[in-house]
Amino acid sequence: MQLHVIARGRIGRSPEADLVERYARRMATGPLGALRITELPDRGGTLPPVPTGALRTVVLDERGRQLGSGEFARVLERWRDDGVREARFLIGAADGHDEALRGNADLLLGFGPMTWPHMLARVMLVEQLWRATSILAGHPYHREG
Repeated sequence: MQLHVIARGRIGRSPEADLVERYARRMATGPLGALRITELPDRGGTLPPVPTGALRTVVLDERGRQLGSGEFARVLERWRDDGVREARFLIGAADGHDEALRGNADLLLGFGPMTWPHMLARVMLVEQLWRATSILAGHPYHREG
């Protein structure tokens, strides 16, 4: 299954970019597949075309469901096992996402009610994708507790 983070804004050269790259490298051979990252301008720009086959869209939103890491891993595992080819994770700009996009999402995912800068949200999402990969692989990175 292709995991695809689509984020508004450019992360550039930064400590956050280094962290994203570190987790992305770790995921390359995991049970959920490689991670792809697409950056869009803060405003405008269009989402990449929907590929043929199954697709799930996850919209990051402060009002979204707050899942534990294990529960998040199980959602991704179920999608993979159901034949989903791509899971897209959308990170918005300062104004968030429009209602149409939010309404069509397969999952609204929140990291709590606080507002996070898009660079930190990207790091947190990619780390959780790596964590989900490690949970599904039985890797000791994640500790239940």
